[in-house]
Amino acid sequence: MTDGYISAKSTLPGSPPDNSRLPIDFGFTNSGNPNMKIIKTLLLGAILSAATLTQAAEKKHVTGYTDTPLLPDGKWRVHDDNRPRPKVVTSGATFSHGAPAPSDAVVLFDGTDLSKFKNQKAGKPVGWKVENGYMEVAPKSGTIQTKDEFGDFQLHLEFATPGKAISNSQGRGNSGVIIYGKYEVQVLDSFQNKSYADGQVGAMYGQFPPLRNAAKAPGVWQSYDIIFESARWDGSKLTKKANVTVIHNGVLLHHRKEFIGTVKHKRIADYKSPHPPKGPIVLQDHGNPMRFRNIWIRHIGDYDEG
Repeated sequence: MTDGYISAKSTLPGSPPDNSRLPIDFGFTNSGNPNMKIIKTLLLGAILSAATLTQAAEKKHVTGYTDTPLLPDGKWRVHDDNRPRPKVVTSGATFSHGAPAPSDAVVLFDGTDLSKFKNQKAGKPVGWKVENGYMEVAPKSGTIQTKDEFGDFQLHLEFATPGKAISNSQGRGNSGVIIYGKYEVQVLDSFQNKSYADGQVGAMYGQFPPLRNAAKAPGVWQSYDIIFESARWDGSKLTKKANVTVIHNGVLLHHRKEFIGTVKHKRIADYKSPHPPKGPIVLQDHGNPMRFRNIWIRHIGDYDEG
């Protein structure tokens, strides 16, 4: 499209086939004025830029795969396009939305600042913006994580996908709560948005779909209540798999469900690399202006702990 031509397919219905090329006519000639050439060049650049933006907005993302490895149960593939999508449940208007933090909780975000977080890339500032009581992913700002690390925990957070639904599947309202940077509870706009079952909102990403789809409409605040128990090793021997309980907008998605391993895209998760039983909470920048608010976490104690 740099030769002064534009595909006719993107203009009017009934236009020539896609491989036809039509000269762009701006309706005037140079008439001996050198400024006309500059004006025509600027207009051409504007048209091509608009076409590029339109193509980007209309880019379609796959809804699943058929060539990925089989999961350990041998029935479904990772991100399998044929795996049944969870049934849709209409949740109540609110559940734990606005829940105040218990006295023994660590407040990670109270709507005022990002002092508890750092950029995942060392030396890079936290570029997410804070306004109106929420934080929002800013363009190309990067994934963030808590400065502190946490063992087995109870986590509360609220999120909202962009109010204007753009794109589809994994390109629409995508983020993630990545525990220790290793175990992901997916965040996605799954409201009337088809994607692979183990990648929709509430999924144990790449491993298990949620029991139900409790997604709210774009722009509506949603709640996550997550209880996580870390994996344990005795030296290099795995003695306990990590497990998670997830309640989304008051609907149970997982109950002490064990992770197959640490998160991977289009590959099978595993526990090949032992890690400490604690780590940061990671919020992913996946290129969408996601919003988060009211984030707090508390340690899960033991019985008779005193």
